[in-house]
Amino acid sequence: MIARDLQQVIENQLFKGKVIILYGPRRVGKTTFCKQLVSTVPGSRYLNCELLENKLVIETTDSQLLKTYLGDLNLIVLDEAHQIHDIGRILKIIADEIPQVQIIATGSSSFDIGNRLAEPLTGRAREYLMLPFSIHELLNTADKISIAGNLEGMLRFGLYPEVYGKPETEAIEEINQIAGTYLYRDILQFERLRRPELLVNLLTALALQIGQEVSLNEVSRLIKEHVPTVQRYLELLEKSYIIFRLRSFSRNSRKEIAHGQKIYFYDLGIRNALIRNFNPLKLRDDVGRLWENFCVVERLKFNLNNRRLVNTYFWRTYNQKEIDYIEESGGQLTAFEFKYSPAKTAVPPKEFSENYGGSRFKTVHRENFYELLED
Repeated sequence: MIARDLQQVIENQLFKGKVIILYGPRRVGKTTFCKQLVSTVPGSRYLNCELLENKLVIETTDSQLLKTYLGDLNLIVLDEAHQIHDIGRILKIIADEIPQVQIIATGSSSFDIGNRLAEPLTGRAREYLMLPFSIHELLNTADKISIAGNLEGMLRFGLYPEVYGKPETEAIEEINQIAGTYLYRDILQFERLRRPELLVNLLTALALQIGQEVSLNEVSRLIKEHVPTVQRYLELLEKSYIIFRLRSFSRNSRKEIAHGQKIYFYDLGIRNALIRNFNPLKLRDDVGRLWENFCVVERLKFNLNNRRLVNTYFWRTYNQKEIDYIEESGGQLTAFEFKYSPAKTAVPPKEFSENYGGSRFKTVHRENFYELLED
């Protein structure tokens, strides 16, 4: 069992009068995490809200009925809580009327829980995001040498708990199942989209452009769909934790791209499944882009799990000078350049150094990638 970084964070928030909301894609380990937590806290109960018998019990705004059912418990997990109608109001009632009961509610997408919780639970909730395994979490059970030895597998098959460490054939079968069975489930169920093939076409187009600046006009031409529709589907894919965006960084220099965006995948196994390419790295022409995606998402996980509040960007000029990734925190800029090969060196572009003197600069390659886990 690989301990999750969120475990200590969430345990420290228990029984402090707040509902705990745990988001994340399907199959990243939310249920396993919650069942393990329930086993360690006396007077706890786990409820799968996809089961009708649990929905019938919880789906009420009658505070007395809820007290009768929950009053003797110390902690209750409502897994897939978005399946409960009016879940926001119900959680508010529990928080207000049965404050001694700690509620943990999980959901596989932000849009199908978040939109129903925002107003009812204002000031009453703590929200956390669980993603596939991070490098930092793997260090809980493995040393740096063995993790580095699995680096190619991470770039090919990703870090979903049921994929990581499996033999190649099993890993491919598992990640294909996740990509084919679970990837669009929430979007199709909750948004009632009539064209699921458009999701596949859009994701495939994005998968081929990781590490590159993405133009919505270009994507719309590629998949033969209007820009507003592309934008709407991008938002849904972000809210279901399949992709995320980086915006361009600029402070009004006329040479800097001010409104660009890059799109990355939360898991590279999903990305490779979409383009049906699990080839070894020596046979690929996208290793640099895979490495960039890997580094950006590992840094994102590090920031999330350590509650580091930073602004994140990429930087590029119109004459093609660029920096892969920038963080801004407390007025300090830290720039990262990602090179898979340690033989490739990088220095900050002259234009960046002149405009943003005092910024820190790091090159991250396959032999020093643990620097992603440093402040």
